[in-house]
Amino acid sequence: MSESRAPKRWLAVAVFVLALYVIVRAADTPQGETKHPAGAASSTRSASGGSAAPSASATTASSYDPADYASLIRTRAKQSGVSAQLLMAILYNEAYKPQSPAFERAWQKYKPDAAFGIANMHRATFDGVKKGRDFADRRWEELPDDRDLAIEAEAWYLHDLTKQLPATWPASYTKNELLALGYNAGAGNMLAFARGATPGSQAQSYLNKLHANWAKAGGAVGTR
Repeated sequence: MSESRAPKRWLAVAVFVLALYVIVRAADTPQGETKHPAGAASSTRSASGGSAAPSASATTASSYDPADYASLIRTRAKQSGVSAQLLMAILYNEAYKPQSPAFERAWQKYKPDAAFGIANMHRATFDGVKKGRDFADRRWEELPDDRDLAIEAEAWYLHDLTKQLPATWPASYTKNELLALGYNAGAGNMLAFARGATPGSQAQSYLNKLHANWAKAGGAVGTR
């Protein structure tokens, strides 16, 4: 009896791993995993209502809606000097995977360089952005469990990207479009896009999602 059950157990494990792989591979990953456009610099590798905010700790995956965190997003946007609508739109962009700490940690064991938290931030990006900030003593491993921390890190990373933008640029992208591209593809690519480089398919897909989520994000944080 036990011998006949073994193949079934292995089949179930294989199906589960394949499902995780398909979910993650089907989506865009932020902060440096996009291929660099032709001629783009790649020296910098990067990292997304008036109701009361829910607990900063993670809730169940099925209940996750970025709009529930509008109050936290407005607070962090004001502190960092970035657009609350942009913060929210990026969270919508990044909401493709099950937002469950258990899922994230299980996937991270399979793929050690995976991103953590509702803003999908990589370890190197988080460790860089927290320096000199009031969350400097926090760890990347805490992101799945603390959604306020994830939003705070996202906000300050966008702040740091803003500082790297030139005063003007020849490309037709808006400031928020470039920052979203920088969040997805890294600061080096963001600057290349500002100079006129053409985004690859993954970066363009991320930008298309931003446009699709923009009005919804504005409604969630009370701006249009």
